Amino acid sequence: MQCVILAGGLGTRMKPRTDVCPKTLLEVNGHPFAWYQVQHLVKQGVNDIVYCIGHMGDMVRDYWRERTPAGVTIRYVDEGAELRGTGGAIRLALDEGVLKEELLVIYGDSYLPVSYGPVMAALREGGKPAVMTLLQNEGRWDKSNVIFKHGKLIKYDKSPSPEVLAQMKFIDYGLAALRRQAVADRIPAGARFDLADFYQTLSAEGQLDGYEVDQRFYEIGSPAGLSDFTAYLLKNPY
Repeated sequence: MQCVILAGGLGTRMKPRTDVCPKTLLEVNGHPFAWYQVQHLVKQGVNDIVYCIGHMGDMVRDYWRERTPAGVTIRYVDEGAELRGTGGAIRLALDEGVLKEELLVIYGDSYLPVSYGPVMAALREGGKPAVMTLLQNEGRWDKSNVIFKHGKLIKYDKSPSPEVLAQMKFIDYGLAALRRQAVADRIPAGARFDLADFYQTLSAEGQLDGYEVDQRFYEIGSPAGLSDFTAYLLKNPY
């Protein structure tokens, strides 16, 4: 399996630490966060990793230069100083010829302790352009943004009206499976583009499948998130 890691952002909520280090390399219990993330990917059968980098991206390259796990290929797509957004970064990976026909996508600050293979299987079996993993959130960890009923993704909207928000009990978990052709067809080349807009358009067209997971997500994009992940590692050491 191939997984694209979106790790080019500025990490503004984690300043001043991200003034000297990309967010994905922030230290947690003795290792950069990326180490835990990639260890989990490898356990899930991912052997092809594409890092979309930007802010201090050379530090990501340098870290993995001598540490790439055996049997795994790590490649880089560098946005440079002109960041293109999460969708624009994936489109750049397409234009540079590194995307497989089917791919997983995660964010460079997210640790998602679920099985990844079934998500890819759901993409293949469902036939739609994308599958979004979902967690029944009930507003616990962030604002819910998905209506999901009877195994069907009814609506994804990152900025819903109060009336729609009241119906939303699920949240985008941060792991998706995409078809390369959907990236080519729906994300413009050379433009700044948010992956949320890609998902929202697919949802409106009935072309976005949902896959429910039951483990909470962890992230280091905020001080509170970093604290939660640190506590998780104490209970689940590597």
